[in-house]
Amino acid sequence: MKLIIVKDYGELGKKAAGLVADEVKSNPKVVLGLATGGTPVGMYRELIKLHQEESIDFSQASSFNLDEYVGLAATHPQSYRAYMQENLFDHINLPAGHTHVPTGDAADLQQECASYETAIREAGGIDIQVLGIGNNGHIGFNEPGSSVESTTRVVQLTESTIEANARYFASIEEVPTQAISMGIKTILGAKKVVLLASGETKAEAVRLMLEGEATADVPASLLQHHPDVTVIVDEAAASQLTVAAANKEDKR
Repeated sequence: MKLIIVKDYGELGKKAAGLVADEVKSNPKVVLGLATGGTPVGMYRELIKLHQEESIDFSQASSFNLDEYVGLAATHPQSYRAYMQENLFDHINLPAGHTHVPTGDAADLQQECASYETAIREAGGIDIQVLGIGNNGHIGFNEPGSSVESTTRVVQLTESTIEANARYFASIEEVPTQAISMGIKTILGAKKVVLLASGETKAEAVRLMLEGEATADVPASLLQHHPDVTVIVDEAAASQLTVAAANKEDKR
């Protein structure tokens, strides 16, 4: 796993956007795996800027999102489809029909999960998967204990994840307790993975991911099994790493 430590959140967004943009430029038909939450917002902001100012062209690309809340329609303001529209899709030339987010209010959730896996496979697989990391080490909504063989499925969210996401809702009671999520096996099937982490609250999870054992108790640590992972963290998220001093990027 390649570790890149940058000074702060702003630099993290620029570095991550640069990696994704390079993939788009080298392969116009790239299949992007995308994440939601607070961490990727800066990256999406930079990608929009690259599209507007440097004409990065997404017209032949396609995307698959990691997850969606069960029970929320795509039009719900807290759905991950709405998040993606607001933070990226509405501002770049990625065709609407090329964007894929699980349907959280599907009548048959099991069929939706199976169809999502099929769509990824028929697209040729994900070329570059962007991930965040939860305080408990989750990736996507693969909570501790998730099997390395797991694929897209309905998952039960832990109390800590529900509490962490409550800031996006009017009250904690409104936070869905289940989600559709790509599985660990699905994520590991991507050709490249880029994981982003920012802030001191992620420092312990980052340490366990990089320096601990590969274990289902820390789902992100299972990325140690992947041949091409780049981890981009800011100094706060890297604060507990013993290898941090040797991996800092030149900040000039």
